[in-house]
Amino acid sequence: MTILTAGTLASTGCDPAEFLTVEDQDIINPSNVASAAGANAARIGAIARLNVATAGGESLLLLGGLFTDEWNNGDSFIARQEIDQRVITPQNNFLTDANRSMHRARLSAEQSIQLLKQWSPTAPGWQLGEMYFIQAYVEDLAAEHYCSGVVFSTVVDGVESYGTPLTTAATFTRALAHADSGLALVTGTTADDVRVRSALQVIKGRILLGLNRPADAATAVTGVATTFQYLTFHALTTTSNQFWNLNNLTGRYSVSTSEGGTGMNYALANDPRVLVCAGGDVACRAIGVTKASRDDLTLPYYVQRSWPARETSVAIVSGQEARLIEAEAQLRAGNTAGSLVTLSALRATFAGMTPLADAGTDATRVDQLFRERAFTLFGRGTRTGDMRRLIRQYARTAATVFPTGAWHKGGNYGTDVTLPLPLAETNNPNAGAGVCIDRNP
Repeated sequence: MTILTAGTLASTGCDPAEFLTVEDQDIINPSNVASAAGANAARIGAIARLNVATAGGESLLLLGGLFTDEWNNGDSFIARQEIDQRVITPQNNFLTDANRSMHRARLSAEQSIQLLKQWSPTAPGWQLGEMYFIQAYVEDLAAEHYCSGVVFSTVVDGVESYGTPLTTAATFTRALAHADSGLALVTGTTADDVRVRSALQVIKGRILLGLNRPADAATAVTGVATTFQYLTFHALTTTSNQFWNLNNLTGRYSVSTSEGGTGMNYALANDPRVLVCAGGDVACRAIGVTKASRDDLTLPYYVQRSWPARETSVAIVSGQEARLIEAEAQLRAGNTAGSLVTLSALRATFAGMTPLADAGTDATRVDQLFRERAFTLFGRGTRTGDMRRLIRQYARTAATVFPTGAWHKGGNYGTDVTLPLPLAETNNPNAGAGVCIDRNP
């Protein structure tokens, strides 16, 4: 038996100073990513942050749908209610959180590009291309939702470099440049090359629609397979699908139907592109939703079934959107027959859907096109941009596009057609930061 003396024990005991030098595993220092493995970890981290900025968080995909006609508010949080009612204050905490998530994803992608170029110069082009996709996607999302005056700040050598306000058109143009930069790098033919190239093509098409360049948008998406999907993935142990969490599980959101007299009848249309049940009915019970009312105990409580579980993945861009972009370009070019064929072919990819008939007039054809977009792209963060484009590019009035009249919880809808910039942005010392240049659509 070995006998340890008191002196031996003292010499091998804990040094109190060690408690002051414990490494915080939550902090990643620059030296931690100064390698090929570190650069790859930063790349994966940017993708994870995109997840939180889209279907893995209460992002503009949900909040933008609440602002438009996709969702009704089903709880008592004032900040959610003011979004639903379109009377939004810059202090809105949900929008502030969503904005931070977006910029974290964007900045992570930007930093990952620098790291990959420095530490992994032979990495496949699609890895850099995907980081450019994240930047383009976030910038387009900002342009579609916020008022003119969006700011993009960055970090240079560990120091904040504050951005200056950009107009909506300038924000789209910035996004377009990043999409083009990504496309130039993706030259291979692997599955990942095709996936990232297709994602960049679709987001480029979306951006070009925002810039009112439909013919160029159609060219951008040429060759994207209708079956293509760029997915965010969800799991019990990481990020839950927030459509499921906030609608199916907690009832804080309810699928809308004919909201404010102008909204789409999502909940009652019986459309396979937006599968819906009423809380507690047979179809809802089959996916585990047994309660009959929303979180605030009001009715009706409509539940989406497109993403029926916490783990269900979400296609944030897809080849379906590519076909819709082509159909819009055809319609804008006067090719009404071609547009109808394109839309009907897309509908044929959904079980039970029949071909469309000609709507008859220019105005009703536009209505028909945007209805197809609304149902096909439900929840994908495009509805606010589409409503704004209807006003900006198709000469519709806000009262014929956004929900109006009596709001379902009392009072009337407001007049907002854009989201305000978060109050936190006024901490930026540059002139005009955090203040809308204008609130035009």
